[in-house]
Amino acid sequence: MNKNRKKLIAITIILCTIFFSGCALLQREAGKIKEALKGRDAIIQTYDEESNIIDRIEGKSISVSTEDKFNTKDEEGKTIKQSSVISLTIGGKSMVHVGSSLILYEKGLTDVFNEFSKTANIQNIDRSTPFLNRMVNDMKNITTGKSKVILIRSQSGKPLATFVGNKVSYFATGIDKSTGIQIDGKYIFIYRCDYTIYDAELLN
Repeated sequence: MNKNRKKLIAITIILCTIFFSGCALLQREAGKIKEALKGRDAIIQTYDEESNIIDRIEGKSISVSTEDKFNTKDEEGKTIKQSSVISLTIGGKSMVHVGSSLILYEKGLTDVFNEFSKTANIQNIDRSTPFLNRMVNDMKNITTGKSKVILIRSQSGKPLATFVGNKVSYFATGIDKSTGIQIDGKYIFIYRCDYTIYDAELLN
């Protein structure tokens, strides 16, 4: 076997290893939020298009999954479209949700938007100063030392929650129209929401 062929085989083996490791990593990421929330305290909130809170639930041992009975299947019974209905279990009790924006976040995380809205008239925003810049600068005691700002919005684009953290990562959850975000070791699950993750320095 010549040297070029040996090199080609070695490269192929390395690429295959990387590929399959990547697939395994994606599978682990998809299940991370479900595993991470079990036994932990978390808050679930749903919102209307104006970002008003519809309901708020606090609980432990939370899991999130799709409601598979609503999957679209072909004649052979294979799933061709995953359900957008989600099933949540909170301390052994169940909740089914579809449609409106929902966020689920672990206790220990501070929703900066909630704190800001207590002290500011968020309906009367000076357009010369972008809303998020104004909020970050007014809440420096909360955002000081944090390197990322996550702005979450309703489907109509209205801000509904804001979180800050030093170590922020995001990943697929395996659930349609949702994203998992990790902030300094705490988890957020967002469903049917828009979001943007900024370097804090962009907003100061």
